Amino acid sequence: MAMTPFERYGGFANVRRIVSEFYDRVLASDTLQPYFAGIDMRILVDHQTKFIATVMGGPAAFSDDALKRAHQRLRITRDDFHEMTEILRETLEDFDLDESDVNDVCSEVLRREPVIVANDDA
Repeated sequence: MAMTPFERYGGFANVRRIVSEFYDRVLASDTLQPYFAGIDMRILVDHQTKFIATVMGGPAAFSDDALKRAHQRLRITRDDFHEMTEILRETLEDFDLDESDVNDVCSEVLRREPVIVANDDA
């Protein structure tokens, strides 16, 4: 049986390193940093590690409903969501993930845009 990207790239320990670096980069963005004011980043890194593990074929699972509830109050804009996704892409590339795996992870994140980005039409 073929290994999942989660398994190929070292499981939770390495995914956590990737996510930690991702958030270091996100917090360096003047545009994105305000979303994280007052947030316990250790807890957020834990949650995001599980989410990225999920999209990499790991054992954790996140429902779209849970993602929507977690992000709804933040009123995330489409532009900010895309900036975060680009930072994720760059981080994954810097950790030497294969291009196809980077594309797969980013596609899975982008697929969830409708439940993460604020719907101003509502």
